[in-house]
Amino acid sequence: MTVQYLYKTPKTLLNKGTGFLSGYSHSLNPYTGCTFACSYCYVRQMPVSTFRSAEWGTWVDIKKEAAVTFQKELRRARVKGPVTIFMSSSTDPYQPIEHKEKVTQSLLEVMVDNPPDFLLVQTRSPLVSRDIMLLQQLGAKVRVSMTVETDREDIRKHFAPYAPPIQARLKTLQLLAKFGIPTQVAIAPLLPSSKRFAEMLRPLVNRVCVDDYFMGDGSGGKRTRNLGLQALYKNLGMEEWYHPSAYQLVYEQMRQHFSEDELYISQKGFEP
Repeated sequence: MTVQYLYKTPKTLLNKGTGFLSGYSHSLNPYTGCTFACSYCYVRQMPVSTFRSAEWGTWVDIKKEAAVTFQKELRRARVKGPVTIFMSSSTDPYQPIEHKEKVTQSLLEVMVDNPPDFLLVQTRSPLVSRDIMLLQQLGAKVRVSMTVETDREDIRKHFAPYAPPIQARLKTLQLLAKFGIPTQVAIAPLLPSSKRFAEMLRPLVNRVCVDDYFMGDGSGGKRTRNLGLQALYKNLGMEEWYHPSAYQLVYEQMRQHFSEDELYISQKGFEP
């Protein structure tokens, strides 16, 4: 896949937390666009994607001087009241270009100097472990939410061939726990999985959030439906997994290994 990288200098980085993220004062996206290009990504149906002539996943805008802009905005926001940040809502802050550009790292450095009241880092990338020392400095004010939609690598390859392997994400969770970083697994969106999924997660985390397209795409599943995902399930002969009740099966499996206060459904699991 050929990717076009563009450098942009945004006037603002912090966006007001609304809708699904109304529990946060702000959302923060170090990049626009995402090369993980997951087939089910609801952002494909949002203006940020639909107004571009190129296919989602083939372009990324890199935000120049992000740390300088963010530092000023964070100071101003903190004067007005508590600052809780969701990073990120429409990109992965640790997608491959972050290796080179380190925009996310620069934003974390700003937060270490002037900590928000809470930061949730939403990613599916093992690259987050590079910033363990920064995350450690945020203490209990940070949570890394690692997307693990399934325990089956064949399913991951079918729906998200450009995303990191499941095993690499699980190893990252193990490493984050070793360094005392608060973590959770986000089974979001829930994909077909095996009966061993809960058992596999139990030693790694004490917090699991289960979400699906119907609760979590911000439009009751409409955005996702427009992506034609049903065909991907049909190709596997797994149409029953593309249903509003499918999450209950996985939730019940999780309940056999996790207590009620360790399990969350949809929006609640992502809140500060």
